[in-house]
Amino acid sequence: MTTQIKLEHVSKIFGPKPKSVIPMIKQGMSKEEILEKTGHTVGVYDASLEIEKGEIFVIMGLSGSGKSTLIRCFNLLNKPTDGAIYIDGVNIVNGSKSELKKVRQEKIAMVFQHFGLFSHRTVLGNVEYGLEVRNMPKKERREIALKNIEIVGLKGYEDQYPDELSGGMRQRVGLARALANDPDILLMDEPFSALDPLIRREMQLELLDIQNRLQKTIVFITHDVNEAFKLGDRVAVMKDGRVVQVGTPEEIIERPANDYISEFIKDIDRSKILQAEHVMIKPNALVSLKDGLHVAVKEMKENGISSVFVVDRQRHIKGIVTIDDAVKGIKQKKALPEVMRDDISIVQKDEYVSDLIPKVLESKFPLAVVDDNDKLSGFILRVHVLSGLASANGNGNGTDDS
Repeated sequence: MTTQIKLEHVSKIFGPKPKSVIPMIKQGMSKEEILEKTGHTVGVYDASLEIEKGEIFVIMGLSGSGKSTLIRCFNLLNKPTDGAIYIDGVNIVNGSKSELKKVRQEKIAMVFQHFGLFSHRTVLGNVEYGLEVRNMPKKERREIALKNIEIVGLKGYEDQYPDELSGGMRQRVGLARALANDPDILLMDEPFSALDPLIRREMQLELLDIQNRLQKTIVFITHDVNEAFKLGDRVAVMKDGRVVQVGTPEEIIERPANDYISEFIKDIDRSKILQAEHVMIKPNALVSLKDGLHVAVKEMKENGISSVFVVDRQRHIKGIVTIDDAVKGIKQKKALPEVMRDDISIVQKDEYVSDLIPKVLESKFPLAVVDDNDKLSGFILRVHVLSGLASANGNGNGTDDS
């Protein structure tokens, strides 16, 4: 992975003499004490982060935690009081006005919570606005705008005005406007918080779909832990202006850094965060199509299991054979493909556990988990889904569904 954004000890203090406050923070004074004593507000203190190219990096925290202050430092809407911000290796804090303008126009785009649309402009007019400011020819900017309107699912609404659209549609316009500049980085400051729950879920899925196609670097702000863990490849949790913990959703769930994090995530729905790859068991026992039933029986006996998956040379799953069927097949002098069953449920490694529950209840056999190349990665037992939803990273020996 390539680091695209790097923050080194970034602090943002609001007030007439912000740098004078830094020593007080180092001495251990709280935000409240500093505000009362000096009138300065500590927005962010000593934030250090590295964000990889192409990832969705979520910054979450409660109101007043500093998350929105921090994201505005990424494009210098808030100029840091102290620290450095590197975009593709260049410290933009020390850049000239012309260099910063170029970064804002070409590298970074921002999607705001309350849409920020021009009411007197149509959808098309709003989306092409940034390109118009850059003096792009009308025909070219129209083509780009129309393409991005289609990407966000608003084809056919080009001539509508913002007040004729729903909240979710207006947010799609804001997203299309940001995408039209073809930025490397998208900054999204609580973009879905003003939407009702159903539309919010739709926009979350839409964002994941767009990201899958475009592979932008996205920095996403939210106060909703379920939204953070659903969207984020990695998540940073903030409290009182400081970054408390950074990690994948699974790392934060399994290894919270302190009591604050534990309390913060206690009500999270793990079934909507953990994916198949987090609860699956890697199979040690497999048989190939070229193997016979005697080999299948031997594998099951040696590993103490009652069924085993059958794969081809490329590890693509072909079926499953049970001990009873194998023994019966040997007596009847049948070949493995003749007794192999193919009525198995195959799931992708990134499917959420919540979506696996009906599948595991309906299946007579363990769920087979495959990777992006449809190769068998592991299997899931009913007990793993229905008991604690704990992450299972250890190896297993077979496919016995206990």
